[in-house]
Amino acid sequence: MKNNRYLYLIVLGYFLLGLVNIHFALLGLVCMSIPLILLFKNTQKTWCQGYCPRASLLNKVGKSRLGRSKASPKFFSRGNMKWIMLIYFGISLTFITISTLRVASAGVAPMEMLRLLIVIPLPFDMPQLIELSGMASWLTHLSYRFYSMMLTTTLIGLTLSLLYKPRTWCSVCPISTISSQYISQKTKKNQAFE
Repeated sequence: MKNNRYLYLIVLGYFLLGLVNIHFALLGLVCMSIPLILLFKNTQKTWCQGYCPRASLLNKVGKSRLGRSKASPKFFSRGNMKWIMLIYFGISLTFITISTLRVASAGVAPMEMLRLLIVIPLPFDMPQLIELSGMASWLTHLSYRFYSMMLTTTLIGLTLSLLYKPRTWCSVCPISTISSQYISQKTKKNQAFE
């Protein structure tokens, strides 16, 4: 990986900022936008190959463990696991969007708790060092949902980096899958015009 080895601090900073105030979790939108902007600009996996803070964290954690790393199962890189993760990601974003719209229209109360895999509530309240009054309830709801999604995918990635090679998550990462498909389609389109 070409990136700076200290990019993992961005991931740690993201989760720490969520403890300062949950509304910092909306920075997750930046983490999802930048890879796509770079992809459309360069038609390469620029983010994945050099700037992804999560990949930096996974390298750091995966390489720090004792013992030899096992190769990841083939269904991760060549099978359906990347599509399963992409579908999960799509379902998560759809759920986040619909539930946030319902909170915004006063149809439901905001969920001010963390959940793993969208549905598993964590049995503790998230500490908030700074309380912001007057924030729209839908914004708070959206912040908890984004923080939950980022926490879920980071925990999955860390688990995989401990079980297999450090960047096993990268083979099933939804951003990586989208990037690969976009590059493939763009290449086919360019070849058709030649």
